[in-house]
Amino acid sequence: MRAPHLCSEFDEASIGAAGVEQLVHWHAALSRGLQALPDKPEETPESAMRALWFRAAGLPVSVEAAAEQLLPALSAAQQTTLGDWVGKRLAGMPLAHITERQRFMGLDMLAGPQALIPRRETELLGQAAAELLQAASPEGRQAIAIDVCTGSGNLAFGIAARVPSARVWAADLSEDAVALARLNAAHLGLQGRVELRQGDLLAPFDEPAFLGRVDVLVCNPPYISSGKLATMPGEIADFEPQLAFDGGPFGIRILQRLVREAPRFVRPGGWLAFEVGLGQGPAVMKRLTPEAGYAELRPIPDSQGHVRTVLAQLRARQ
Repeated sequence: MRAPHLCSEFDEASIGAAGVEQLVHWHAALSRGLQALPDKPEETPESAMRALWFRAAGLPVSVEAAAEQLLPALSAAQQTTLGDWVGKRLAGMPLAHITERQRFMGLDMLAGPQALIPRRETELLGQAAAELLQAASPEGRQAIAIDVCTGSGNLAFGIAARVPSARVWAADLSEDAVALARLNAAHLGLQGRVELRQGDLLAPFDEPAFLGRVDVLVCNPPYISSGKLATMPGEIADFEPQLAFDGGPFGIRILQRLVREAPRFVRPGGWLAFEVGLGQGPAVMKRLTPEAGYAELRPIPDSQGHVRTVLAQLRARQ
């Protein structure tokens, strides 16, 4: 029995005919009932099936990692577990919460309800910030980056992995998120490269070591307006922390603070880099004026042409 597009001949040899039958059965269930969100394009019935299969085998991996490895054989008990996981996914539990993994900037990170699940569009911010930090490194000193609203630490760890010569700090208001980020630090082997703190936005760094010395300040803030929270899909609203989404009445409460407070921390010529929600880019960029301390602005669009990341360079001293 063949399972086209679900597994290779090598997979079939590994899981056997009974395994292929199970694979086809549960894939059909996912194909009928899965409602994957547009902001998680990596998830399809096929990719979800493979990831859930590995989870049932006791080998949690991301969707991408599941596509790169041979499927393991499942015991009878594990086949029952697989059915349970498929049922939870169809009931709305995010795939990353089931697998406890999400790939971001090439890293398989731990994921859970303590923090926002890293999204593909946020890689635009991470890649841009890493490039800015790399450019700051040749000046003969160790470049400094701070990531606030760090959540699971995905931006901080992604940047640290891309720019090994830099030193990265990160913070979040949520103690639960910081706890997950600490687990990620150990999971990724980056404990010595990223220092984590708990506190409100830039308050954990309000000390001479950071004031006017940060090369790149990164933030993926909450940017959903409070009034829209009730209309969010259940997969988000019921499973991910509201603190990671609620950006106040207009969705820019944290962004306003960030733009106002960043010049105390970022060195002249350094950069503020942050993500914005759909449609927010033009309005937020109007606040990044020379009078507010900013010189050059670089909007970064996604594949649909929407500005999702903004880079703002701090004005150099005259």
